[in-house]
Amino acid sequence: MQITLLGTGTSQGVPVIACECEVCISDNPKDKRLRSSVLIEVDDISIIIDTGPDFRQQMLRECVVKIDAILYTHAHKDHIAGLDDIRSFNFKSKKAMDVFCTEHVLSCLKNEFSYIFSEIKYPGIPKINVSIINELPFFINKTKIIPIYALHHKLPVLGFRIKNFIYLTDISEISVKEKLKMFNADLIILDSLRREPHISHLCLEQSLDLLTELKPKKAYLTHISHLMGLNDIVNKELPKNIQLGYDGLNIKLS
Repeated sequence: MQITLLGTGTSQGVPVIACECEVCISDNPKDKRLRSSVLIEVDDISIIIDTGPDFRQQMLRECVVKIDAILYTHAHKDHIAGLDDIRSFNFKSKKAMDVFCTEHVLSCLKNEFSYIFSEIKYPGIPKINVSIINELPFFINKTKIIPIYALHHKLPVLGFRIKNFIYLTDISEISVKEKLKMFNADLIILDSLRREPHISHLCLEQSLDLLTELKPKKAYLTHISHLMGLNDIVNKELPKNIQLGYDGLNIKLS
């Protein structure tokens, strides 16, 4: 299994154009973060989790030529805005894109991208096949996907477990029942917005506490705002098996 972090950032915080903090002016590429998304290549299929506003840029940067399915965690704009840019993959594969999401996310997609769902199909619009999911496991071809239910403040969101890899972003609360799905992982990529507590995201201390409880072999933090601090400095403070993720990070799991 190959994991590529497409983006590890967030729309939270001061707009970069108006910000002169140490992160925004850093010349370290690891401090330049696009909106959070991940590519999983497993069992001869390629799966994307979330298509944010930077989706097209991420696909071009990583030279992605094939996507078999998209999973959505929730319907906030920084996680769905790039859906329109799947049309080039439709063109290449000559088929509709398989999309897996909750009923609520589908409702939001219909509002945001009404032309995709219109009875009048304008030439060249994105084509998708939507499958509704919930907390129950499902399959993409022969690959088992285990949804992990959590809360993003009051909004239900899904994370996903694929074999021994877990991706869980934009959360502030998770139940004991759902944590049971997260043990014995080789890799967890987990939400961690900033050092200070936040109403709808895990802060650094909360992320570390959860990872200490779950004990994955390796973990990377994602959905990082510039308020977290510089990549190299923060990583020196963290356990060796837990580090800040960065855009373009590629991890191979056996």
